[in-house]
Amino acid sequence: MNEQELSAPSDFIRNIINQDLGENKNNKKVATRFPPEPNGYLHIGHAKSICLNFGIARDYGGTCNLRFDDTNPVREETEYVESIKEDVRWLGFDWKDRLYFTSDYFERLFQYAEQLILKGKAYVCSLTAEEIRDYRGTLTEPGRKSPYRNRSVAENLDLFRRMRAGEFEDGAHVLRAKIDMASSNFNLRDPTLYRIRRAHHHRTGDAWCIYPMYDYAHCLSDSIEGITHSICTLEFENNRPLYDWILDALETPCHPRQIEFARLNLTYTVLSKRKLMTLVTDKFVDGWDDPRMPTLSGLRRRGVTAAAIRNFCEKIGVAKRDSVVDIALLDYCLREDLNRTAPRVMGVLRPVKVVITNYPEGRVEELDAVNNPENPEAGSRKIPFSREIFIESEDFMEDPPRKFFRLSPGREVRLRYAYFLKCTEVVKDEKSGDIIELRCVYDPETRGGDAPDGRKVKATLHWVSASHAVSATVRLYSHLFTEENPGAAKDGKAFTDSINHGSMEVLTGCRLEPGLAGAVPGNIFQFERLGYFCVDSKESAPGALVFNRTVTLRDEWSRIQKKS
Repeated sequence: MNEQELSAPSDFIRNIINQDLGENKNNKKVATRFPPEPNGYLHIGHAKSICLNFGIARDYGGTCNLRFDDTNPVREETEYVESIKEDVRWLGFDWKDRLYFTSDYFERLFQYAEQLILKGKAYVCSLTAEEIRDYRGTLTEPGRKSPYRNRSVAENLDLFRRMRAGEFEDGAHVLRAKIDMASSNFNLRDPTLYRIRRAHHHRTGDAWCIYPMYDYAHCLSDSIEGITHSICTLEFENNRPLYDWILDALETPCHPRQIEFARLNLTYTVLSKRKLMTLVTDKFVDGWDDPRMPTLSGLRRRGVTAAAIRNFCEKIGVAKRDSVVDIALLDYCLREDLNRTAPRVMGVLRPVKVVITNYPEGRVEELDAVNNPENPEAGSRKIPFSREIFIESEDFMEDPPRKFFRLSPGREVRLRYAYFLKCTEVVKDEKSGDIIELRCVYDPETRGGDAPDGRKVKATLHWVSASHAVSATVRLYSHLFTEENPGAAKDGKAFTDSINHGSMEVLTGCRLEPGLAGAVPGNIFQFERLGYFCVDSKESAPGALVFNRTVTLRDEWSRIQKKS
């Protein structure tokens, strides 16, 4: 075993691989694959599989293929293929020249099916889909043999070739494996291998009118590509006997080892493709890349970084049993990454104007501000300070409770990087009574530091110069669901019954420091005291900035860990 193997992370899958290498299996080679179906966008659950498969290949000096299992032309589109490739690259992985499609093997898979017929291990069945389901039996009763199970090899071969030639209507026949209708494993009760389906394929066009089933095509594609370890999620555990049966029946030279691991489940999230599709088609969200979606395109648009997702996948590890991960851990990993990398800026989301009455009119100062205290190399920037500024409306209370330490009449606070400020007057709208302006005085002796006389303040506020501020729209996001486990059916309710209809709040008229005028889509910043925000990749434009809140500054994961 080499140094790469010894230094690889420890989990039960890598332990199996270590054992195989120790026994000189597969000539000590490791080959994995990430095999998505191009029928939707990837989500964070897929990220776990991507990191695992490509990570194992990296750790053992092996290879990892990107293969699209495109056996269902009704649901598959080139759009999904391209989005998946973009997501894998974005996560930081490269399949190099190992991009494959199951459709590359359609002719070979057909020939394999003919071999099964010739071996007496497959037959053409003419039962309807409903009849096949009925014949399969139940959990307590064995299935019944199809009346077409004993067709001769010659008849089966003739019918199967005529299926390919397009002589029959959709649903007229299927090709089934001849295994065991009394098996306790339903997957072995003569499963369907091929069906007739006249549909345009995104790669092969109309060349085929029969298509292989996923379970049949998947194991043979693994074998054709020389995969050594076929890593999949737990829902495929009962499919493993069929995986092995097909490869054994065909005596393929390469027989990959299927290993199942627990899929990712997140609180306040659904990761079912069907449910995600419902969210999109029923307009609960604004598309697959809506920043509230757990899709990688949605997370990326919200500002979640690839490094944070990789770290998250490493922290949750690889387990044999399903569990639910608190989404606070993902937020923690994101803060951990952005704290080191995101520039600090000041932005006011709900502005109220402050006029500093003793500050000279027309005067503008350039104050020094730190770009990132966690990264000394990030340096500093200049921010303008003037007579009129904006602060957050929630940073002022006219009649504050005892523990409110921010600005109020007669109280002094510090302005970040600037001066001490005291409120002397509150200006209100005569009709509504709303506060429209605060009048304050500043202490010119406190620039960037403490008061010479030693007096202290209990709060520091962020601000922006009113005449220099950049306007922006800011969207604040919270969980898309109100329940921790929205996927669990309760009292007959649909998962959409727990949709959080307040999961997005849109704020217009926000004010940001002027340096953000040049921000471009994908830029991520920490708005001091408010959280991390990303320039939206779809709706933001020069002069019309739109920011999405990526994550708040409040670390729920640390609180959860302390409690546990």
